[in-house]
Amino acid sequence: MNLQSSDFELFAVPEQFAQDRAVLDARWKELQREAHPDKFLAQGTAAQRLAMQWSVRINEAHQRLKDPLKRATYLCERHGAAVNAENNTAMPSAFLIQQMVWREELDDAKSIDDLNEISTQASFAKHEALQQCEHLLDVQHDYAQAVAQVRAMMFIDKFVRDVQDRIDEMELAGKGQ
Repeated sequence: MNLQSSDFELFAVPEQFAQDRAVLDARWKELQREAHPDKFLAQGTAAQRLAMQWSVRINEAHQRLKDPLKRATYLCERHGAAVNAENNTAMPSAFLIQQMVWREELDDAKSIDDLNEISTQASFAKHEALQQCEHLLDVQHDYAQAVAQVRAMMFIDKFVRDVQDRIDEMELAGKGQ
């Protein structure tokens, strides 16, 4: 194992967006068994420290690879297309209009059923964005275009969290159905 290996190399999976979560999880367990610091007790503190570094590196790679949004971001950045989500919020106008509609619907929602409907719409949009992202990354290898899909998914994720927060508030206030 090499600390400088890509996450894909470390996990011995193809460098692509489409991944099998079960394969990633199984490989993570295997790698953690190999690098567990307790296996290096007899070899001293230096070996244990190195094993701990490996364990952290394996966990970080697993977190990136198992999450589609993080995996897409990682792929884009590995191919020179920085997402820059913190300072680049440019989005297509149709997507911005959809965001405004969802925000208005969220503001106007009167029940948990209303909120669940909004959440379903957003989840469907995220699923479509994931499919588009997979096509851009794995078929077209268009990392620059995939960046826009990654940013859209980031917006959608935040919106879905906002909807869930509102559901939680309604449930606490007893305004359920």
